[in-house]
Formats: sequence, structure tokens, C-alpha cells
Amino acid sequence: MKIPSFKNNKLSYTRIIALFFLGVIILGTLLLTLPISSKSREWTPLLDCAFTATSATCVTGLIVYDTFSHWSLFGQTVIISMIQVGGLGVMTIITMFSVFLKKKISLHERKLLMESSGTVRKSGIIRLLKQIVTGTLIFEGTGALLLATRFCPELGFFNGLRYSVFHSVSAFCNAGFDLMGRYGSFSSLTPFADDAVVNLTICILIITGGIGYLVWQDVLNFKSDFKKYSLQSKIVLVTSAVLVLGGWLLMLVCEWNSSMAQLSPGKKILAAFFQSVTARTAGFNTVPLNELSSAGLMAMVVLMFIGGSPGSTAGGVKTTTVAVMIIELIAVARGEKSPTVFKRRLEEDTVKKAGAIITIYMLAITLAVIIIGAVEGFPLGDVVFEVVSAAATVGLTTGITPTLGAVSHLILMLLMYGGRLGGLTLMIAFAERQQTAMLTRPTEKIQIG
Repeated sequence: MKIPSFKNNKLSYTRIIALFFLGVIILGTLLLTLPISSKSREWTPLLDCAFTATSATCVTGLIVYDTFSHWSLFGQTVIISMIQVGGLGVMTIITMFSVFLKKKISLHERKLLMESSGTVRKSGIIRLLKQIVTGTLIFEGTGALLLATRFCPELGFFNGLRYSVFHSVSAFCNAGFDLMGRYGSFSSLTPFADDAVVNLTICILIITGGIGYLVWQDVLNFKSDFKKYSLQSKIVLVTSAVLVLGGWLLMLVCEWNSSMAQLSPGKKILAAFFQSVTARTAGFNTVPLNELSSAGLMAMVVLMFIGGSPGSTAGGVKTTTVAVMIIELIAVARGEKSPTVFKRRLEEDTVKKAGAIITIYMLAITLAVIIIGAVEGFPLGDVVFEVVSAAATVGLTTGITPTLGAVSHLILMLLMYGGRLGGLTLMIAFAERQQTAMLTRPTEKIQIG
């Protein structure tokens, strides 16, 4: 298989990536509509299939049907395949086929792969992609083995193994799809709320898949020598640690006497940690989200909005984006000309892009909340939670997604698609110009703030 090459760059790299994701969604939709995909062996409505395919390919986890109850083994296989393709990135998989078939990768294709994998490094892109696939198989395989120690004794060997593989892939790809509907529709991992092995395994898979492939490379190359890490890896690791620990503390404080009131102290600590990690675009939950306090829901909305890190399976505005804006705020407060961190100065273009990304997400979320709020009768808090969950490709829900109308489902699908590609990438893909006029306009100061 060969990566498509386009003469004269008629299609930009971002447009090609956007079209590939769209193609996977369309193919998945058609497969899910087939009677063989449902347990009832009946045709599933096209819009519901499109919603499920979008959610799977964009590794979100929002669903209109319980995955276990509605979809057959074939349908579940289609869903997990879309999750794997969406998590790894279409171009990564196509490249692996090219390498396997010993096809030469052109310069144009290498640039496309850089865009797809989120790397800023021009050299070693093929080696990086090989590491991505190898690392993915190792992490998912190890996760499946650990989960099998819990699922196999309870579900039988073959069923337990299937569940282990499905949930390991779903967790690593930050997708949030599950097969726990056998314990109750839309129950997610609540039946295993007190199981430390299941909880911690899922958490490690989520964190590993969400920190970004470039961080993997630095950890692999430099081990514990943090000083040698790239600036991006340093920011990602520090910000991720702050968010996980901070979110853990917030969930403990907010939910100790609320949704977790019936749990023992040890289970509360485990449940709070799990909710903090999964809110970073994973979509699983061990506590019923409709029982969370208003403070707890708000904390999760903030964590969902931030999301994971660039070049990973996670969504959201990304940890680096938020970190850059905070660093810029500190620089402005101190009267510094340019933001610096870890003895490095950030490029002005990076700060501009960070501001643009947050603005795009905020505008999209606000518009979606207004429209869905106007056509649905749900409380504002539930609508905001659902919209942010879709835009950040998280998949957590207070339970209103299956009951939303067609207009709301279409809006959530657009948010999931845009969230997987990235707000800035999506805008570039549809508004990109091939030529820009070399013209500098005169400047004029205005007051802000």
C-alpha cells in the first residue's frame, strides 16, 4: 500500500489527514448499518451508525447504544478496529504497510507523516513511527494480560481474553468504549470500582496513551536524565503530573461526602484518582456521573477541556496549549518581553497558536451549547458537560446522549471530528490558502483588558 501522492500539492497535508479520517468514518458507518453488526440482526439507523463510527474513529466514547447490548461480535470488532485506527492515526498505519511492503517513502509523504504524528522533528520520522506501533502493541498487550487476571476468572477464558483486549485497546487509545453492559446498560467500569488491578491498569494505559509519542521517544532515549528531554516533553510531563494530582485532590474534596459517600476511605481514594485520570479524554467512569456534585462536574469539565498532550491518542486543547498560555500570563504579569520556561524562550508563533486554539474551542463549545440548549430540554450543566466531552473527544456523559435528537447528534459528531483533528488543524484544512500576499500593514495600538 502506498500513501497517496498529489501533484502540485493540490491537497494540503492537513486536508489529506482530514479526508482520511472522514473516509474511515464513512466505511465504519456502512459496516455498522449491516444486520450482521447488531445482535438483533436488524438494520441499525444510519444516523446512529454514523454517530457511533464518528465516536469510535475520533476515540471519544459517546454512544447512542450500549456497546455490549446492541452490537454483535462483528459490530464490536468493527468498533474496536476504528478505535485502533483512530488512536494510532491513519497515516501511521498506512506507513507501516508501506514499510512492510518495502515501498519507498517520498519527501512529500514524510511531511504528511510529520503532520499526522504531531512531531516537529524532520529527521527520524520513520523510526519514530516504528516505535509508535511497537510501543502501542507492547502497552496494549501488557494491559490486556493484566486485565485478563481479573476478567478471565469471572467471564471464562475466551470471553475474559476478548474483554481484556477490547478494554486495553480502548483505554490506551483514550476511547472509553466498554463491554460492561452485561452488568447493566451504560454502566462503564462501575462494577469494578473497588478493583485496584482493573482501575490502575486502565489508568496507566490512559496516561501512557495520552502523554504523546515524542515523550515516549525522550524517555526511551534519555531514561531518567530529565535535563536532556526536549522542552515539549518537559512541559508535558510536568503539566500532566500537576493535572492528575490536582484533579485527584479536587475529586476527593468535591465528592468525598457526595457521589462517593457510600465508599470506604480506600475506595474513595481509588475512585477519585480514576475520575481524575479518565477525565483527561478517556471516557470511562467508576462512579455514576449523574450522582456527581456540581463542583465535581465542573472540575471534570475543566480537566476534559484541557485533555491530553500533542501527538497522542488524547483530545482536548492539549496540556502544552494551556501551559503556554499560563507561561505567557506570568510573563505579562512580570513585564517580560517574551515567555520563558526551563531556560528556553517560547516562539511568538507558538503563543499565538495556543491562544487561537483555546479561542476556537471556546467558540465552538459556546455555539453548540446554545443550539443544543435551545432544541433540548436538559439542564444547562448537563448540556455543557456533554458538549465539552464531545469537543475534547472524552466520551464521559451524564446520560443524556442516547436521548438527544438528530440535530444535537449531528452537532456532537462535528465536535468529535473537529476535536480529533484539532481545532486549528480543522480550520487550516478548510481555509488554507496556497499563496499569501507578502504585505505588511501599518500598526495601531488599541486598549485591551
